[in-house]
Amino acid sequence: MKLWGGRFNKTTDKLVEDFHSSISFDQRLYYWDIKGSIAHARMLGDTGIITKDEAKLIIKGLEEILAEIEAGEVQFDLANEDIHMNIEVLLTKKIGEVGKKLHT
Repeated sequence: MKLWGGRFNKTTDKLVEDFHSSISFDQRLYYWDIKGSIAHARMLGDTGIITKDEAKLIIKGLEEILAEIEAGEVQFDLANEDIHMNIEVLLTKKIGEVGKKLHT
């Protein structure tokens, strides 16, 4: 999943993708990224920006992803550039479109 590139007609050169990708070293931040996302999801639910049920589903999905990472069951994807995008992709695959509401 690319954060950018929607307006470009050509594919991104591999050199540029390699330069922009930080997953090889920022993957060690997974714990803090997930904990921050859980707090954010809780706030979204508490303030009514998303429903409480959506917040619970997002939090449950993030907790499951955390457990999977710690069990060594997750392979991060270089194409997702960084730890934050890797986790977002994993979350959306796990719980569906509601996962995208985390960054509302």
